[in-house]
Amino acid sequence: MIADIDGTAAAVTAATDMLRGNRRTGYSAGAGHEFQFTCPSPDTYPFQWAWDSAFHAIALSHVDPGRAQAELDSLLTAVSPEGFLPHMLLWQDDLRPRAVEDFRIRVTGWTSATLAPPVLARGVERVFLATGDRDWLAGVLPRTVAFYEWLRAHRSSPHTGLLLTYQPDESGLDASPKYDEAIGLTVTTGDVAPHWHDAMRRLLDSYATATGGADLLAARRFVWHDVLFNSIYADGLRAAARLCRQSPRAGRVADVFDNRARAITAALHRHCWDEERGVFWDLDVVRGTPVRVLTVSSLFPLILEDLPAPTARRLVEEHLLNEREFWTAFPVPSVAVDEPTFDPDFRTGAIFRGSSWVNLNWFLHDGLLRHGYRRVAEVIARRTVEMTARSGMRECYGPFDGVGHAARQFGWSSLVIDLVAGMEGERQ
Repeated sequence: MIADIDGTAAAVTAATDMLRGNRRTGYSAGAGHEFQFTCPSPDTYPFQWAWDSAFHAIALSHVDPGRAQAELDSLLTAVSPEGFLPHMLLWQDDLRPRAVEDFRIRVTGWTSATLAPPVLARGVERVFLATGDRDWLAGVLPRTVAFYEWLRAHRSSPHTGLLLTYQPDESGLDASPKYDEAIGLTVTTGDVAPHWHDAMRRLLDSYATATGGADLLAARRFVWHDVLFNSIYADGLRAAARLCRQSPRAGRVADVFDNRARAITAALHRHCWDEERGVFWDLDVVRGTPVRVLTVSSLFPLILEDLPAPTARRLVEEHLLNEREFWTAFPVPSVAVDEPTFDPDFRTGAIFRGSSWVNLNWFLHDGLLRHGYRRVAEVIARRTVEMTARSGMRECYGPFDGVGHAARQFGWSSLVIDLVAGMEGERQ
C-alpha cells in the first residue's frame, strides 16, 4: 500500500486506471500477428510507439507484470531480420490510413520507417527484474541485442562515433525549438503547430526517393547528433550489457556493449560539451555547427553513470538548479526559461517547447541519484507526483503551475508509478 503523501495515492490511482483503459488487443491482418499494447492516448495517439511502450512496460511491471511482458512482446514483433525496430507499429488495420495524415512519418507496410530513442533495453531490464522470468528474457534478448547492433551498424557516424538521426521525430523531441532553423521553421510564436507540421511535411517530401540511411545521409537535408538520443543510447547499452550477463549465450556481448557505452560518453564530451557554458549542445551535421539553444537535452548526459563528476556538478549546480533556466515550481521544463522560444503555457500548440514531461523527469531523477544528488532527485520526484495528482495523466505539464497540456490519458506519464515506488523504497 502506498501512503497518500503529497498526492501519491491519487497519482498512482490515475496512472493505474489509465493503463487499464488504454490497453489494446486484437489481431492485425496487415501485420499478420496478434497484438497487446498500451496506446499512448485513445484520442490522439492510437498506435503503438516504441519508446512509449518501454515506458509503459516499466510502469506495468509494478501493477501487472504479465501485461508488461506482453507489451514488449508485441513491440519486438516488429524487429526486422536485420535488427531495425521502428518508431511506430500501426496494428489497427482500420486506423492505418489515418497515420500518414496525422503524423509526420514515412510508412513501410504496417510500421514507420523511422526510429525512436532506444529505451528498449531499459524496459526489458526492468520487466525482467520485476518477474525474474529467465525463459521470457531468453525469448526477447536476441531481438533486443540485434536492435542495438543495428543502431551501431546503420546510424553510427564514422567521424564522431555518435549516432545520427535524420528527422526531429526520431529524437522523440518533435517540435523542440532547437530544430527550428534546420527545418526552416520561421514562425516561433503564436500558433506554431501548423507551421511546424508544414515544415515537417516538406522535409519528408524531400526524402521521397530515399530508401535507407545512406540515402538520407546523402540527401543532407537533416543530419543530427542529438545529445538526448545518444545519452539514451549509451544508457540502453549499459542495460543491454547487464541483461547479457544474465544469459550464458549472450554473455560475451556484455563487455562489448559496456565499451560502446563508455565510447559514447567520451564522444559526447569530446564533440558536444561546451566548457565555457558548462552544457552539452546538439550538433547540426549538415551545417557543421553546434546548436546553441538551451533545452533539456543539454542536461541529459546526467543519466550516464560514467559522466565525469565535474561535468555533472556543472550541469546540476549551474543549470538544473538555476531558477532562470530549469529550476521551476514543477521542473524540468523542456526549454530553458530564458530562451526566447520558451512556451510554458502551451500557447504554441507544439510539444517540447517549454512544458515539463514525466518521462524526462524520470530519466533525470535516476541520473541525479547516480551522481549523488539525492535531495534534488527527491524534489523532482515529489513535484512530478504533485503535478500528475493535480492534473491527471496528461502528455505534459506547465512548469510554473503544473497544469496539464496536450493529450489526455497519456501513457508514459504512468512512470509516476515507478517514481512513487522509488520514493517508498519498493522499486526492484
